[in-house]
Amino acid sequence: MARQQFDLIVFDWDGTLMDSTAHITRSIQAACRDLSVPVPTDEAASYVIGLGLRDALAIAAPSLDPHDYPRLAERYRHHFLLTGVETVLFEGVRELLEELRDRGYLLAVATGKSRVGLNRALDEVQLTRFFDGTRCADETFSKPHPAMLQELTRELGQDLGRTLMIGDTTHDLQMAINAGAAGVAVAYGAHPVDALTALAPRFVAENVPALRHWLREYA
Repeated sequence: MARQQFDLIVFDWDGTLMDSTAHITRSIQAACRDLSVPVPTDEAASYVIGLGLRDALAIAAPSLDPHDYPRLAERYRHHFLLTGVETVLFEGVRELLEELRDRGYLLAVATGKSRVGLNRALDEVQLTRFFDGTRCADETFSKPHPAMLQELTRELGQDLGRTLMIGDTTHDLQMAINAGAAGVAVAYGAHPVDALTALAPRFVAENVPALRHWLREYA
């Protein structure tokens, strides 16, 4: 099947490929509780998912002295990495990636996770081999700055006009807009559908099978 629009497909990680939104939200809230700062609501905590950790915690805990950001980050990592918490992919993700690879697309990840965190997650679920490139928030500018997409396309020799960004947050979609790439949203992650549709993505997928069908037909 000939490709119609895109050569490079870039995925967000948390809330798009990995079912981790609730765990991240609870970890942010627990970290704030540890430092006795106001605990953000579920909506406020999930809003920052996808940003770099420092940016995310600064928004989630606006009353915290910036000197204490490292302490808050340490407590967040403590709760996120608690023993017994698994890295769980959304159902159908592995099959989706296998199909896209078989069809000849280049695949990449652009995430707010740290390099250590992404490498750990990729290794746990054995997905490293699927991706031609990855960018993390501790290596470059955080979303929605376009740097992640700009750097990935340069590294892989691709055109931003033939690059598709897929994510569950407005940060992902705004990054795509800022970079001049196309965006597709998934509605099963951190941000509400109305916020996603306000940024006019090419498609909003209710689940992984719907995303797979759209990519098969239109990507």
